[in-house]
Amino acid sequence: MIVTPELLLQAYRAGVFPMAEHRNDPELFWVDPRKRGVFPLDGFHISRSLAKTLRRDAYRVTRNTAFAEVIEACADRAETWINQDIRALYQELHKRGEAHSLEVWMQDRLVGGIYGVSIGGAFCGESMFSRERDASKIALAWLVDLLRRTGFVLFDTQFLTDHLASLGAVEITRTEYRAQLASALALRADFNSAPLAASGQDVVQRNTQTS
Repeated sequence: MIVTPELLLQAYRAGVFPMAEHRNDPELFWVDPRKRGVFPLDGFHISRSLAKTLRRDAYRVTRNTAFAEVIEACADRAETWINQDIRALYQELHKRGEAHSLEVWMQDRLVGGIYGVSIGGAFCGESMFSRERDASKIALAWLVDLLRRTGFVLFDTQFLTDHLASLGAVEITRTEYRAQLASALALRADFNSAPLAASGQDVVQRNTQTS
């Protein structure tokens, strides 16, 4: 089966997403987890140490400036489900304004980032990476702050890991996920409708007010 960007978006609206067995596998398969990881947007947990890192602002965060590089960095590990077709599909969605990335930089070096797909009021996180301590946590904190301010109501993480759970992600049933997804699809959120936070301090302060 040939997976097109249109088919890919239909799959997300139905609650499924693609993966490959490994980077050189030419085939994709659809995943529909019985248990789904999600981030309640009012429940992101910023620890004391992460708050200190965010306030230090020894980094800068950008939006949609290095999408291809973020995917490549996410795939740059011993085992990955990101094959060439997945790279091409998501880069095409990015060109169409339907896939997005946040990048974390230290000086001119890309040290962390996250990318995903936006459909209605849902943001479906695909993968993230970190080359410096807390870089992926910084990306997540800034992303949650942005999603709150741009009309999103669902942040899908696909699976729940210990790392995500420590930041406030939870696991819900497939039925509950489908219900939340249906509500989110009735909305029109715009990932680009608000500026990024002015500073890490702003991210921490707003998180404290909404958590």
